[in-house]
Amino acid sequence: MAQEKVRITDLPRMKAAGTPITMLTAYDYPFAKIFDQAGVDILLIGDSLGMVVQGADSTLPVTLTDVLYHLKMVVRARQRALVVADLPFLSYQVSPEQALRNAGRLIKEGAEAVKLEGGTTMSQTIRRVVEIDIPVMGHIGLTPQSIHRMGGHRVQGRHSGRGAGCRERLLDDAAAVEEAGAFAIVLEGIPADLAAEITGQLSIPTIGIGAGSSCDGQVLVMHDMLGLSEAFVPRFAKPYARLWQEAAAATTSYIKEVRERSFPGPQHWYGNKRA
Repeated sequence: MAQEKVRITDLPRMKAAGTPITMLTAYDYPFAKIFDQAGVDILLIGDSLGMVVQGADSTLPVTLTDVLYHLKMVVRARQRALVVADLPFLSYQVSPEQALRNAGRLIKEGAEAVKLEGGTTMSQTIRRVVEIDIPVMGHIGLTPQSIHRMGGHRVQGRHSGRGAGCRERLLDDAAAVEEAGAFAIVLEGIPADLAAEITGQLSIPTIGIGAGSSCDGQVLVMHDMLGLSEAFVPRFAKPYARLWQEAAAATTSYIKEVRERSFPGPQHWYGNKRA
């Protein structure tokens, strides 16, 4: 039986009911279709594609054109899930007007919402985008586009204070994102007790990644969830499969059979049929 389409208006109801929200990144048609049919609530075309698809060492090189390319493939596969697309680095920070233009481009290509990083400093930008009826998902804590300022992928919110990355600052950031009109917020790389506090204070859903189990939902990069990374897996991630090793073993078997001439066998041949 077909599942009902997930819409932004469903997420507050899920929070109120205590139903955890599931979210995965997706970058192409086959995996988006698998996740959608399995029942994932939100598909995110994340700028994480820079690292897991393009092989870069950060998300910073990703362009809006890159996100649009992958967005189109995911939208073709999606039937049920809500589709959210990242605004990549320097596609929204210059001005609210720039954010409006680029968010609009993502919506035109099938995204149902956009995600951007930043709290208090981005609240006016979030407000402007929301004012023209483009839904915005916020993202605070460990924000990969701020990797240089943070000195790497480091847990945020461990120390008291209102400086960048401090506990009280993150509480302020979360409140500012909600007040600006975001429909949900990603909490990444923060202590579990702080994530629980933010979740309890906000009326909008929180989606955790490396933020404990008290958030209203969870998100993982698909490559981490499927074991499609060669070696490194973040502490907060759980591989539910080992597809890297399985793909490597399959490729080794293919090479062996080609070299032995056992593939292709007669069952893989085309015969000559004559009238």
